[in-house]
Amino acid sequence: MQKKFNFTKAEIDSLPLPESGKRDTYHDAKTNGLSLRVSSTGVKTFCVFKRIKCGNPERVTLGRYPEMTIDQARRKAMETNIALSDGKNPAEIKRKLKSELLFKDLFAEYIERHSKLKKKTWDEDLEKYRNHLENTIGKKRLSEIDRRTIATIHSSITKQGCSKSKQGSPIAANRTLALISSVFGWAISSGLTDTNPALGIRRNREKSRDRFIQSDELPRFFQALADEPNETVRDYVLISLLTGARRSNVCSMRWKDISFDRAEWRIEETKNNTPQTVTLSLEAIEVLKNRIGKNESEFVFPGRGKLGHLVEPRKGWERILERAGIENLRLHDLRRTLGSWQAKTGASLPIIGKSLNHKNQSTTAIYARLDLDPVRESVSTATSAMLTAAGLSKPGKVIQIDKKKAKG
Repeated sequence: MQKKFNFTKAEIDSLPLPESGKRDTYHDAKTNGLSLRVSSTGVKTFCVFKRIKCGNPERVTLGRYPEMTIDQARRKAMETNIALSDGKNPAEIKRKLKSELLFKDLFAEYIERHSKLKKKTWDEDLEKYRNHLENTIGKKRLSEIDRRTIATIHSSITKQGCSKSKQGSPIAANRTLALISSVFGWAISSGLTDTNPALGIRRNREKSRDRFIQSDELPRFFQALADEPNETVRDYVLISLLTGARRSNVCSMRWKDISFDRAEWRIEETKNNTPQTVTLSLEAIEVLKNRIGKNESEFVFPGRGKLGHLVEPRKGWERILERAGIENLRLHDLRRTLGSWQAKTGASLPIIGKSLNHKNQSTTAIYARLDLDPVRESVSTATSAMLTAAGLSKPGKVIQIDKKKAKG
């Protein structure tokens, strides 16, 4: 069956299937040479069917519908028509289309040649790709990805979030859009493509997040921690809260970087590309000492992956929040929680910035003149206040709760 009509999504989606073993061909009334072949199994493929100078008809396959949109097929058909008119070999055109980079291949190049070398948080790029891009544009050729494709992904994440979440995430949508733009920007500088389809797409408006654990939530939170069956997850969350350190740094915490004599933890590389000395409260030291000898790993929080340490305790974190009956709390909010309790107990902004290793131009000079003594006092005061609010005023009582349950 052959029919000519103006290709639209509605028309193509409603096309009947041919008999078993047969194939129907339809021609676009809008773009010269553009055809759609429909197999009896339902596979729909765009192609260009054109008679070239030597007189023989040639068919150049462009891509499958709906992975390739109608607009993309029309644009690629016009490019192919021009190439055929210029006398280029159809076989070369087919090879070029077949060998063109897929986004998943470009992203792999980006991770290895740029992200891992330049970004401390390259693993977050991988997570965004797996959550939002792998099943949407991962298998698309670069020429098939236009601004409309990217805008649709951004809108979908904004409304629905990732597959693991029922709620949308405007911020996650913005971060994913920024990642796509970064990938294509790097590809342009590397000579792998000529355009960045993520440019010009309007970002969602963002509000600064101010969530931290409130006084009335602390008792439930610490009890939920004590009930956590995975000791590595439990202790990881405790250290994250008691030090205010960033997730990636706590995950990769090494025994060799901890001095129990000085009550300090030295981080050689942070997100700000500067080293940081984290002061350890009595409670943090007790949690760490309780972990000594439980494994032979160089990491305080070992993991089963290639990195050798914990990467993302998402499931454990969700268990803790569910037991505590706490909503809308993220792991990063633990860092904000310590800073908030420091502020509540009278710490100055420079002290808080020093303890959390914030990079701020207006206070960098002040940070440089601070020693760790006032920072240590502030962290200890904030820690004591949090534990008091939780009804755990004695040092190490968090661990004791767990031990009592084990004996029972």
